[in-house]
Parts: sequence; C-alpha cells; structure tokens
Amino acid sequence: MREDLATLFKEFTCGSLILSNRFVMSPMTRKFSPNGVPGNAVAAYYTRRAMGKVALIITEGVGIDHPSAIGHGSMAEENIPELHGAAALAGWLKVVDSVHAAGGKIIPQLWHMGGIRQEGTPPHPHAKSMRPNDMSEAEIADIIAAFVRSAANAKAVGFDGVALHGGHGYLIDSFLWAGTNARDDAWGGDTLRRTRFAAELVKAIREVVGPDFPVLFRISQWKLQDYEAKLAETPEELALIVRSLAEAGVDIFDVSTRVFNVPAFAGTDMGLAAWIRKLSGKPTMTVGGIGFDKELAASFAQPTSAIDNLAEVVRRFEGGEYDLGGARPRVADGPGMGAEGAGRGAVRTFRSKRLWALGLSARSSDGIVASLGLMFDCHETRPQTIQRRYSVQAGSKSIMMPWLASTDR
Repeated sequence: MREDLATLFKEFTCGSLILSNRFVMSPMTRKFSPNGVPGNAVAAYYTRRAMGKVALIITEGVGIDHPSAIGHGSMAEENIPELHGAAALAGWLKVVDSVHAAGGKIIPQLWHMGGIRQEGTPPHPHAKSMRPNDMSEAEIADIIAAFVRSAANAKAVGFDGVALHGGHGYLIDSFLWAGTNARDDAWGGDTLRRTRFAAELVKAIREVVGPDFPVLFRISQWKLQDYEAKLAETPEELALIVRSLAEAGVDIFDVSTRVFNVPAFAGTDMGLAAWIRKLSGKPTMTVGGIGFDKELAASFAQPTSAIDNLAEVVRRFEGGEYDLGGARPRVADGPGMGAEGAGRGAVRTFRSKRLWALGLSARSSDGIVASLGLMFDCHETRPQTIQRRYSVQAGSKSIMMPWLASTDR
C-alpha cells in the first residue's frame, strides 16, 4: 500500500454503519432493472464492487413509492429500479445479501425526479410531474409519505442505511432552490421555508427507521437546469439549510460538486464539503472530480482521462474537510480499493468506449442559460446520434426538450 494513502483506510462509524475505509462508490444511473425490478445482473454488478473492497456502495437512484417519482429525465432514463412492490423488494433482498456476503455495505439512494421528469413517459405516463410551485398540501404530504414507505422498505430488506437525493435540481432540491421554488407559504418564500420540505421528509424518515439507521443526504450547488447555479450564495445561507437538515436527522451529507477541491465561497480555499462539515457538525462525503482530469460540464465536450489525484484528496481529508470520498472507480478490475491494492490501479474510469457526449452551454447578459447536448454511439463505423437534448433556463423558468431517438448520420 502507498504510505501516503494510509489515512484513507481508517475505519469510519456512523450509528450502525461501520466502514473499513473511506472510499464510497457514488450513485450512477445504470438502467438495467426492467419493470423496476433489480435482477441477477444488478446483484452481480454491485457484488463485484464490494469484492473490490470499496467500503460503501450507494446505489443508483431508486424510485420511491409514488407514480410521479421516475420517468424519462435528462438522459431518457428507463428501467430504473424501484423500492416498493413484492418483486422489487425480493430483488433488492438478493442484491443486499450478495453484497453483504462479499463483505460490502450498501445503501439505496431514494429518488424523485420532480420537474426534471418528462410527463407522459413510463412507467406511469399518466402521472403528473411534481414541481414545488404547482403542488397542493395533499400532494406534498403524499410525496413525504412515499419517501417514508420506501425508507422503511430499505431497512426491511437489510440495507445498511438510506440516502436521499437532495441535489441536482430533482424534487427535494427544487424545493430548496430559489430558482425553482417561488412559493410564498410555509413551503417557500425564504431559505428556511424552502428547506422545510426536505427537513420534514427527513424527520418523518427518522421516526420510522430509528436513531441508529444512517440517513445520508445528497446536496449540491449546481443543477441539471443550470451548472452555474448556487443553492446558497453565502456561508450564512448554507448554514440555515444544513443545520435545519442536521437537526431533522441527517447523519452524513453527500456533497456533490463538479470538482471537489474548488473553493465554495470567496476568501478561502475550503470546498463545499468542508463548509458543510463545519456548519452542520456532521460528517461529509466529497464527490466530484476524484480520479478524473475534467469537471462535469467540461467532460461532455472534451475527452476525459483517469488521473491519480489522491494526494490532494488525502491532504484535504487530513485537514478535516470531509470524512469520506465518493468516486466512481471500476473496483471490479485489478486490485481495487483494498489496502493491498491502493495506488496500483485504484483510480479507473467507467466511461464507455462506445458512447461519446458533447455538451455546449452559454449564458447571455440577461441571465438566460442555453445548453445543447449530443450523445453519439461510436460503435458503428459512422457515429450515430442516439440522444439529443436542448434546454433553456431563464430565471426560475426552464424549458427542457427530451432526448430524442435519432438516426442522424
């Protein structure tokens, strides 16, 4: 083992969760659960990661028990797993048992797409997509109850905790962010009221899962609607959000950034994970750019390569900025994340050899953000455009056209 990485192999404990090292597999949409049911391929996929000695696996986003939760989003998502219904729960039980048998720990990321979901798309094409400004009190209560049911299901099938997707412009985040929450009632109007939905949701989940079952909360500044967005413009505003969530019952903040070591606010080089750890008093996981030479937006337009930037990860870890490091390593290959394999191929890329993406975005002087995304299938001799998206963000209004199937050549 590289001696400079030894600190990343210290044990970590949070409630009933005990991790052998500080490496976490971040959630990645996989789209291989037909009818919402994870099968043998899903179990094998996560088990291989556990065999690679990553300490904790956070699954891809899993649809909660509500018809509006999932559909086609920014990547024409389909075959997304769910965490309700006998078939899906039986499938997850096999996944969890297999990961545990390999010595791993696994947590599901509960997901509601909110307004990112395109109406009229499966698995429930007749369901209304939920946006903060259009939701009634009854609909808010129904969504919170759906999250609670799915969290209870997670505990029942043996998961090691539960994670909530509260970032990237999805439903929970769309309540938090002023750009998508224009309500002027108990659920919006100022920072604390915009935080109420997330806080009430966490409180309700905590009541059901108990005090020792870890609850993780993904949080981000950037949004799918606008990569330059800011959830919090100042540390003071951020403090109102994360302290409210910590008091509600969040145990660990999963801090999603485009680059983990970019300063969150002017005047200091502290990243967002460091600020949240300082302000909330809770452990944080840093995510973004670990093992890659490009940040998220740039990776759509330029080739991205795997790099070893673990020295910087270690430096900031030892400086108390965060407790866990979320990455997307192919731990099934080579020596993986075990102490005996650190520094010998531990940082690898999942980027497909078949797919290549191009993304362009621009912001006008009046604040309108426009972006164009193309995804190509490079398997063929003549690359085929298989997905295409165009979106416009103007103030709090967003227009996003779906990814379109195409045979353009």
